[in-house]
Amino acid sequence: MRKLKIETLVGLFVLVGLVAIAYLSIKIGGARFFGGDHYELQARFTNVGGLNRGADVRIGGVSIGQVTEVRLDHETFAAMVRFRVPVGLELEDDTIASIRTSGLIGDRFISLSPGGSGIVLAPGDILFDTESAIELESLISRFAFGSVED
Repeated sequence: MRKLKIETLVGLFVLVGLVAIAYLSIKIGGARFFGGDHYELQARFTNVGGLNRGADVRIGGVSIGQVTEVRLDHETFAAMVRFRVPVGLELEDDTIASIRTSGLIGDRFISLSPGGSGIVLAPGDILFDTESAIELESLISRFAFGSVED
């Protein structure tokens, strides 16, 4: 009887441990099974300059979301970026999306500058007011060869 009790307790301990590991794996990995706390928007850029999936989306330097997809629009040859923002955050249709760099050669992120038009964006809407990434190599080569004004 005592052996059965010990085996049951050990089994419960192992089960609780597995559940805890699964929970932490899901939380750390960022998986979401029940959406609702975020909605997705899109932005059209001429050049994303190394922006990757998982990059931050920031307003005023504060991280509010993440990039979920970077793809090429085969009709317009523009880069389309899909990103998540919190549900309580109401962005308007004249919001400006800019690709910025953390530091001199750091990671790329999207910086949002909220507008004031009064027309709130719906989930899935596209931001057309964008500023593409500035490529440091391009600026240096243009400066070196004397064509900075272009």
